[in-house]
Amino acid sequence: MHRVPVLLSLIAAAALLIVTPVIGYRPWPHLKPNSSDLMFGGSKKFEGSSEFVHMRYHMGPVLTGNITIHTIWYGRWQKSQKKIIREFINSISAVNAKHPSVTGWWKTVQLYTDQTGANISRTVHLGKEKNDRFYSHGKSLTRLSIQSVIKGAVTASTQPLPINPKSGLYLLLTSDDVYVQDFCGQVCGFHYFTFPSIVGYTLPYAWVGNSAKLCPGICAYPFAVPEYMPGLKPLKSPNDDVGVDGMISVIGHEVAELATNPLVNAWYAGQDPVAPVEIADLCEGIYGTGGGGSYTGQLLSDKDGATYNMNGIRRRYLVQWVWNHIVSYCTGPNALDQ
Repeated sequence: MHRVPVLLSLIAAAALLIVTPVIGYRPWPHLKPNSSDLMFGGSKKFEGSSEFVHMRYHMGPVLTGNITIHTIWYGRWQKSQKKIIREFINSISAVNAKHPSVTGWWKTVQLYTDQTGANISRTVHLGKEKNDRFYSHGKSLTRLSIQSVIKGAVTASTQPLPINPKSGLYLLLTSDDVYVQDFCGQVCGFHYFTFPSIVGYTLPYAWVGNSAKLCPGICAYPFAVPEYMPGLKPLKSPNDDVGVDGMISVIGHEVAELATNPLVNAWYAGQDPVAPVEIADLCEGIYGTGGGGSYTGQLLSDKDGATYNMNGIRRRYLVQWVWNHIVSYCTGPNALDQ
């Protein structure tokens, strides 16, 4: 959800940056229009539906082979936090998860194809991991230094991450004491691809930050709310970690877009590849039936009062929906009309 001035300023800023990542935003509860309202006209169905949205394929590659996500843990992470994120990634391809499931959410992503008609892979593996617990590039990262962190992980003298340009995704996760360029004020995560001039290879990657100390009311909403909205109560997070539970939806957002638009030349709406509107952008802030504006949609609650909308292998998660180009609206496994 964005205001027009925010969106325009981001596009202008993007044109000036050497690195222009495709950005994955998180919902700001005080901004009512969603991205499809602003760029393509009003929504009829709320859940993002609009006849004016034209999600198009631009002939670039998508990830049709088995997908492997290699993770870089930047900063200090608790074992419990890593477990929550690892299980989410493993849940994407789980076969026995209870409905509504993360696997069901990924089925919408699988609808997207390449120019041969091959679908996005149903198989997503958790790959190798690299710990950067001593903050190799400090506690304040730029978009360029993020690529240098990835370079360090794939060229390390001991246990480097595998180099897999065709079906490997590289996920850089920063701990709650690390600031990243534009974090909180504009972004909670983004994806792009590495430059051979920096890393030596063209590798699709995403960054997502833990906002628990910096801006939970922005990047971990609805599990935290902004201080200037004292009347709004936060929802209870499903895994008792506001920062990490907030990260899960951003990770899902970025992985879905990396699968369908890894080199920023495949699936997106709009005419500008510098600032494309991708399959998760169109559904920001929508987690259930009726969602749109500042309303998340109809969600589920467990016996302890925690809020979620889909099941993983053993845990529960709140993950935003993604755009279904077949029916032209946002869909998710917890939709009431399924």
